[in-house]
Amino acid sequence: MNNITLEDKAERSKQITRTSTIGIITNVFLSGFKAAVGLITGSLAIILDAVNNLTDALSSVITIAGIKLARKKPDAKHPFGHGRIEYFSAIVISLIVLVTGATSLVESIKKIFEPTLPKYSAAAIVIICVAIVTKLLLGRFVKKQGEKYNSDALVASGADALFDAVISVATLVGAIITMIWGVSIDGWLGALIAIFIIKAGGEMLAGPLSQMIGARPDSEITKSIKQTVREIPGVMGAYDLILHNYGPDSAIGSIHVEIPDTLSAREIHVLSKEIQKTLFDKYNIFATVGIYAVHEADDEMGRLRTTLKEMMLSHQGVIGFHGLFVSDYPEREEISEHYVSFDVLIDFSAGDHDSLRSVLVEDVHKVLPNHKVSINFDTDFSD
Repeated sequence: MNNITLEDKAERSKQITRTSTIGIITNVFLSGFKAAVGLITGSLAIILDAVNNLTDALSSVITIAGIKLARKKPDAKHPFGHGRIEYFSAIVISLIVLVTGATSLVESIKKIFEPTLPKYSAAAIVIICVAIVTKLLLGRFVKKQGEKYNSDALVASGADALFDAVISVATLVGAIITMIWGVSIDGWLGALIAIFIIKAGGEMLAGPLSQMIGARPDSEITKSIKQTVREIPGVMGAYDLILHNYGPDSAIGSIHVEIPDTLSAREIHVLSKEIQKTLFDKYNIFATVGIYAVHEADDEMGRLRTTLKEMMLSHQGVIGFHGLFVSDYPEREEISEHYVSFDVLIDFSAGDHDSLRSVLVEDVHKVLPNHKVSINFDTDFSD
């Protein structure tokens, strides 16, 4: 969600596909070499390592399919596009990894109770060493590309490749121990590898699953968005940012801004359109803009705002104050009804909202005893 144009999206798709293709080719070759070595030597650990490489290749295939489907244009059934398919593809990849790990663990446990002594050769050791170096280089490249193009699937694949290198090191150590001392730890190494595969699969699953459920937006992005809006002439404050993610590079949402109550409807219309355009051009976010009219004409109103803000923030669970509107201050007799309204931002740890609201209203009446008080509780959706 940062400075993304149609050309950027096309380039992103192209680079993710290219990176995944490199991963497929590399992992298929590695899997073939390792499978051959594993079968020749009788090493279950190397065979499981080969299977793991094959699942990595399958993961890259799913990544390519996911990015292609995610690029489909919006339609009547999916008006916000198909971007979330990328998260779904990452979930499928992680489930494949979990199943592979579980299957490997079962086979390794069998090997522990019925051990056989693998027969390693110098050629097998060399192949394992080459595989380690290849996986390290591939992992760094894929992960870097994933971070550059904001792809959870690529980041996960890159991290998994780096982790595979560590697994291959363990396999290498086991092979050396068998060659020197004639002791087989193949089953134990296989079990260890399987456990790490399962752990990696769980970690891979957590990210995209959280995004599909509705994860909190990245703090750096939300703070940047609010700062960008505050810098637009006429905006006095930006609050209540809500973002709904429809893929790694697009979102819809809403934001409230404080503006002078002296602006005309025409001026407010122009300003809100400028805010929308800025957010779409810079962050690829389609946003609805809400308005708080702020009276800043005199020092008395400024002092009242400061007093009320300090009173509200003194209560546990209240972490923000904005949108103050007072019908009249100081009070004027010709106005039949006096009222004050504002929003407070409530932390998720806040207790009973009704009780808290009563306490806040009592505080306001200490300053404005004749005013009807309306307090809106905002949820802490973003930083």
